[in-house]
Amino acid sequence: MSFAVTILGSSSAKPTADRHPSAQVVNVHEQHYLVDAGEGVQQQMIRAGINPLKLRAVFISHLHGDHVYGLFPLISTLGLYGRRTPLPVYAPAPLGEMLEAHMRYFDTDLPYEVEWHEVRTTEHALLLGNRTLEVWSVPLRHRIPTAGFLFREKKPPLNADKFKITKYGLTIAQIAAAKRGEDVLLDTGEVLPNDEVAYEPYAPRSYAYLSDTAYSAKAAELVRGADLLYHEATYAAAERKTARQRGHSTTEEAAKAALRAGAKRLIIGHYSSRYKDERVLVEEARTLFPETYPATERSTFTIEKQRPEKTNRNAPTKTER
Repeated sequence: MSFAVTILGSSSAKPTADRHPSAQVVNVHEQHYLVDAGEGVQQQMIRAGINPLKLRAVFISHLHGDHVYGLFPLISTLGLYGRRTPLPVYAPAPLGEMLEAHMRYFDTDLPYEVEWHEVRTTEHALLLGNRTLEVWSVPLRHRIPTAGFLFREKKPPLNADKFKITKYGLTIAQIAAAKRGEDVLLDTGEVLPNDEVAYEPYAPRSYAYLSDTAYSAKAAELVRGADLLYHEATYAAAERKTARQRGHSTTEEAAKAALRAGAKRLIIGHYSSRYKDERVLVEEARTLFPETYPATERSTFTIEKQRPEKTNRNAPTKTER
């Protein structure tokens, strides 16, 4: 069951000779989701070996060109590839108007439907949910309405412990009950607590995408516990004033967000074109958050399965608001 993020673009507004504008593909159980679509995203997907026809949906954080200019040619090319299934696009208003104009002038005979879903950038809301995944919006602090995205795996089905099946001679019906989360009634009349015979095979994994944004403690709290966090670090720490004026973050602020979120790993990107070598930025962030890595283009970050911590599965859980 895969959970991985492939970096397609790591530049800010100005592309450079070896950096493209923002774009990533998140792969959850072989379901592929494009996050931001900077110019050149089609070529970057091909270079990374990602089939554009596999895209389940597109998520656009905001309507600055370096995050959206690549969407419109991608829509056209998917038609040439023969896509027939609808393509959901989640983005702030007024992307719907832009898509309508594009369809009217460039893709009048598109063989599939583009479904625009408005992202309300002031709300932490569920945008997409299926059997394996939830995607939530995360309000960010930028010069225009902007949202980040939290990709969170749903709890996997329970497994039955093979040793306990043999030990207690469990029937198919009893095994099925255990996998449903029920206690198991033995033929002797004894009741086995569910966690005696069933277990969660791995802890749900999560990935948070926070770009573009000034430092936001609220955003960091909303993605608390993320296994992998992408946070923009457009500027070095010395450029704090410039970052604040432009609605961006420094390396130190990205590291601070990772600490606040309790993230396991941090990726920094969206580098200003003034920095020819991102290693300087990475090392600066590592002074506060050692598990910091560069958003090297066409690199893939895999979130491995981890066994869940021992908890009482029957205890009530806090409801999302």
